[in-house]
Amino acid sequence: LFGAVIVAGLFHTFLGSVIGRIRHWFPPLVTGIVITAIGLALLPVGIKYAAGGAAAFQMNAPEWGDLSRWGLALVVIFVALGVKFFTRGTMSSAAILIGLIAGYIVGYLTGQVNFSGVAKAAWFAIPQPFKYGVEFSAYAIIGMCLMSVVSAIETVGDISGIAKGGANREATDKELAGGTYADGLGSFVAGLFGGLPNTSFSQNVGLISMTGVMSRSVVTLGALFLVACGLIPKVGAIVAAMPISVLGGGVIVMFGMVVSAGINMLSDVNWNRRNMIILAMSLSIGLGLQAVPKSMQHLPDSLEMLMVSGLLPAAAISVILNLLIPEDVD
Repeated sequence: LFGAVIVAGLFHTFLGSVIGRIRHWFPPLVTGIVITAIGLALLPVGIKYAAGGAAAFQMNAPEWGDLSRWGLALVVIFVALGVKFFTRGTMSSAAILIGLIAGYIVGYLTGQVNFSGVAKAAWFAIPQPFKYGVEFSAYAIIGMCLMSVVSAIETVGDISGIAKGGANREATDKELAGGTYADGLGSFVAGLFGGLPNTSFSQNVGLISMTGVMSRSVVTLGALFLVACGLIPKVGAIVAAMPISVLGGGVIVMFGMVVSAGINMLSDVNWNRRNMIILAMSLSIGLGLQAVPKSMQHLPDSLEMLMVSGLLPAAAISVILNLLIPEDVD
């Protein structure tokens, strides 16, 4: 697995060198469809988190959907929205963070936070390269490279959504290439240290659209905090102790904002019959396959996973139809 991650990371980095040359494949119509598809595909995840977590849902746990879980999610949502619209400046920009902290505190007061992992966590740890070994499998490498293509498409959509939501403009070729390079290099390094591939975090589209903050210094501070979580396991354990319903409340807001960002980008499109058909076919097939995953059960496992992701079919159909159907057709 980790050998495939390393190779796919290098392949993903290579995609960054060509993404600018095919920028014309991703006009606002296509990127808007991709972002909207990402947001719509993520909405069920947010609901599962808020109701008690995807794992509890899969196991049919009796506490899943309990009002105590939903209560935490609603605390986050109401606090975040209240802070966003009834305060100014830094407080308003930090609305989601403040909502998460409020939910965490309420979770602790109601006995839904378990700090046992914090007590067991070490104070300091250094990641070891190749700790879990490395093996190169052609089948795994091909699968990971296909996932890299999907990830690159998602990155194009995410960066386009961030540029539109945060700065009200289209992303530049340099920004698209840089984001793809970062994903690839991050995946390569992750594979060396026994980690999983990296990809852009679509929730940030919603977060930036809501806060309007897209400063690199803010992103750098966030990255340093994540590094601290890795090097100081107790910090990571404190974050991990957050009830999943608290996170669910935050991502419900952010996933909804991802959809809003996609719709905002689509608002710049001339809605003739051609573009309406491209939108209809992309979303109906992409999201339809995700809603009925067994429809692809006879495909190989890797291809089945990609086809029911919701993103790949929607992106591929929108790109292909946009290239094939003349723009002057109505």
